[in-house]
Amino acid sequence: MTEKHSVIRTVDISFSYQEGTQALSRVNLHADKGEFVAMLASNGSGKTTLLKVMAGLLKPQTGQVLVNGKSIGEYKASQLYQHIGFVLQNPNDQLFAPTVQQDIAFGPRNLGLDDAEVDRRVANALKQVGAEHLAGRAIHQLSFGEQKRIGLAGILAMQPSILVLDEPTAGLDPAGEAKMLNLLSRLNREQKITVIMATHSVDMLPLFADRIYVLGKGRVLSAGTAEEVFADHDMVSGASLRLPYISRLLHELRHLDGLPVDDMPLTINAARRRIMELIPPELIINRLVDKENG
Repeated sequence: MTEKHSVIRTVDISFSYQEGTQALSRVNLHADKGEFVAMLASNGSGKTTLLKVMAGLLKPQTGQVLVNGKSIGEYKASQLYQHIGFVLQNPNDQLFAPTVQQDIAFGPRNLGLDDAEVDRRVANALKQVGAEHLAGRAIHQLSFGEQKRIGLAGILAMQPSILVLDEPTAGLDPAGEAKMLNLLSRLNREQKITVIMATHSVDMLPLFADRIYVLGKGRVLSAGTAEEVFADHDMVSGASLRLPYISRLLHELRHLDGLPVDDMPLTINAARRRIMELIPPELIINRLVDKENG
């Protein structure tokens, strides 16, 4: 699809805060239906400001945000929130009701839905995030990872077609990070929800993101597939980011040790396949024979 047919698109977005800080400068970004788009950015890059503009929480000084080809200013708030769901970085800024069930029910209830439909949406949202057992739990009794999932469930109960997430893996341990990314990937693949996710993390992005935008000092520095973006080492370093660890290892093996790797694998499986290609077949055969002989 082209930008003209994107489900969400920013057009020359610029935003400055009242004290004069220029947070965004002519930012253009788009996502097609069912895409998983990652916004890779360091602190102070303007990513949170951009997400808030995309969700209609901030109004830019110049430019516009289009959802299904229509300016978000033309939507009523209740309509917009059924198109775009914004998940905040800190779940404490999003969760407020006494119990999980009440918190998730808040949005659908404010749409004027009847009790049966509200209950159905709550149950479905809990199932989507694998948290059915938490329905009656008090919010303050949840772990941080559980709070993250319940914050997401509250947005899913509004049934948006686009999810905009600010650092959904921030504060999670590696297992929790993998669990959250797999959850978002499943929502993206199985339900065709368009995902736009801002993150610092680079190691797992090649597994999930269809396209990556690199944001720095309020501008788009690069956009493309993971392979295209991470191939520009100077840009990645200049944006105060790093290569995925596996790519950094092979990069150093190539430049410091002469390993003949022309491409730059971004995942462990891709790196394993590439290294195996470089090992002489007879060495592998001899190793297998030695292993069979004990």
